[in-house]
Amino acid sequence: MITVFGSINMDLIATTPRLPKPGETVAGTSFATAQGGKGANQALAARRAGSAVAMAGAVGNDEFASAATALLAEAGVDLSAVKTTNGPTGTAMILVGGDGENVIVINAAANGEVTEADAEAVVAGMAADDILVLQLEIPANAIRTALKSAREKGIRTILNTAPLTPEAAELGALADIVIANETEFERLVGAEELGSEGRIAMLKTRHDETGQTIVITLGAEGVVAMHEGDFHRIDALKIDPVDTVGAGDTFCGYFASGLDQGLPFAKAAHRAAVAGALACLKPGAQPSIPEKEAVDARA
Repeated sequence: MITVFGSINMDLIATTPRLPKPGETVAGTSFATAQGGKGANQALAARRAGSAVAMAGAVGNDEFASAATALLAEAGVDLSAVKTTNGPTGTAMILVGGDGENVIVINAAANGEVTEADAEAVVAGMAADDILVLQLEIPANAIRTALKSAREKGIRTILNTAPLTPEAAELGALADIVIANETEFERLVGAEELGSEGRIAMLKTRHDETGQTIVITLGAEGVVAMHEGDFHRIDALKIDPVDTVGAGDTFCGYFASGLDQGLPFAKAAHRAAVAGALACLKPGAQPSIPEKEAVDARA
């Protein structure tokens, strides 16, 4: 069983031939809304990967609330730990360029109302062999409490250090497994522009120091990771991306599901990398998450 404790958003998505520079206005080519939030995205990915999943977090009492959880409900994710607050549901304003790259502005709204008490309740309802998945779009105090409570209970934890916050390094130290992209990893270790070899050297050093499993996602270059003393490199599936916004969350959800299903680490990471690549072939965060049959056919 996987419990995802994190954010739930509605995404407001505009596409444009290229992303604007600071102070520049460019013409858009389309606009759409889609379910999002890193927590909800990862929950849906884990569910589509074949795991039993519960989502814990918050929505507002506005018109976006039911829409934001619609795909989760349709997929059979347990939503009993999603509370309703007096205010708006979280939103993300997303610009997608012609090359598939994106920039995102997040309004936390209800996600900012998640509390330490919520965290304690979430962990109290979990079993010792469950997996708890977290990101950094809800308050740091709630994340910290969840990670500490899970450790006391022997629950395995996965922290995706996105979006990177000032508390990321502290919170990362409390997790069993840390998933970061290359920029996040460099900031976590206090280094910049490490390059490929320098990044791998720092990855090995950090793993030796902490004993944590550390996974670095590298986009088109695949994934590198350290797990139980072993270095892993997973190549990316070659694709022509349409929209990369859901790739990282899809990877996290599928990776957690692979571990939940008892796959060996390398197989879980490879399957997750394939899923993340396939998520780039459609627009939107949750609508782009592939079903397990499509992933397993390419993994």
